[in-house]
Amino acid sequence: MHSNTIIIVCGPTAVGKTAFAIDLARALQTDIISVDSRQCYKELGIGVAKPSPQELAAVRHYFINSHSIYDEVNAGVFEKYALDVVEHIFKKHATAVMVGGTGLYIKAFCEGMDEIPAVNLAIRQRVIGEYEENGLEYLQKKIAEKDPVFWKVAEQQNPQRLMRALEVLLSTGRSVTSFRKGHKVKRPFNIIKAGLELPRVKLYDQINNRVDKMMDDGLLNEVKNLYEKRTQNALQTVGYRELFDYLENKCSLSEAVEKIKTNSRQYAKRQLTWFKKDPEITWYDPREMPASSLVAGLNLE
Repeated sequence: MHSNTIIIVCGPTAVGKTAFAIDLARALQTDIISVDSRQCYKELGIGVAKPSPQELAAVRHYFINSHSIYDEVNAGVFEKYALDVVEHIFKKHATAVMVGGTGLYIKAFCEGMDEIPAVNLAIRQRVIGEYEENGLEYLQKKIAEKDPVFWKVAEQQNPQRLMRALEVLLSTGRSVTSFRKGHKVKRPFNIIKAGLELPRVKLYDQINNRVDKMMDDGLLNEVKNLYEKRTQNALQTVGYRELFDYLENKCSLSEAVEKIKTNSRQYAKRQLTWFKKDPEITWYDPREMPASSLVAGLNLE
């Protein structure tokens, strides 16, 4: 056993991870590293359910407002960032808390990322240009045709992941999956994974209510202000895509809001499918297991 421990709080969107992690960090008197692939962007706010100013003031957070939508942020970038932060936190505290729902980033942090050769810049620019011109469906068809092995395991609604796979294929002639060795890196600290889950009906109610609150809080205005930047990868995400469609008269506002709810529920389902495959995660109902009880049970105080 190592002397330092990181507790990772994961689970589907809207399950209550933020509040739970803040309570946990306060009980442990330590800091939080977000592991959310969208909350790191300073230009985004309401649509990514970023912690409130009060929550950010209660506990020091990392990987929140740390990057711009013009930066390239991926699992490898997060791995390096988070390892540096953990080393910094462990100089002051024996424990650290990580919280979020981006499964690939958590996997990269815990197990390491395989080295993938650098891609040809001209190919990268061509792939991005083709996506911007033809859209997500074109990208999906291209990947399904050219790299069916990757397509079967891909985040099929994530254009950034699909473009990355396509540029690797075109640059190397090999599927991105062929570079995955499956070798897990041994980290010099203990890792405890706590998953939060709720009954499906309760979770879906919370997702629907959160979307309504986002709209009340001004999500539409946020999206309007980001409209000129809509082709950025960071904005190809639930809560923004649907309202861009509304602004382009592709659907009504009520239809866009219903699409956000539907797509958020589908995203939560995909998150649960990902996390349930990890046998190292111990699952808790946040209504029955407050963070203070978790700390007591782990004998970390």
